[in-house]
Amino acid sequence: MTSKTLQTPATSAADILKYALALLLVVAGVFAFYWFETQWPTGVRILAVVAGLLLGALVFMTTTKGGETREFLSESRFELRKVVWPTRQETWRTMWVVVIVVILISLLLAGMDFFIQMGVKALLGNG
Repeated sequence: MTSKTLQTPATSAADILKYALALLLVVAGVFAFYWFETQWPTGVRILAVVAGLLLGALVFMTTTKGGETREFLSESRFELRKVVWPTRQETWRTMWVVVIVVILISLLLAGMDFFIQMGVKALLGNG
């Protein structure tokens, strides 16, 4: 078994500034949503939040961690193409098996609960 140890580079001052700016953009969008509650319509306020999130994400993607995130997402998409998805028929069969098993287990647990309840009532003399 081999393991690859990756050395993480030190975070540069520019990256720290970009992280702060990205966070500030997100916070500004949320702040605008609540601050302009009476002045702006709800749709515009929601757009302010979405704009803050998008701009924050764009700034974040220019950092070192943002590059690593892009690479991870790209590799995930590549791996997702290798997945063999079940057919519609297999999905339906599996769904019915799951439904039947859930029903059986719930009936089993209800029965156990009933008998335990009867036993407790008999022990306490309430039954």
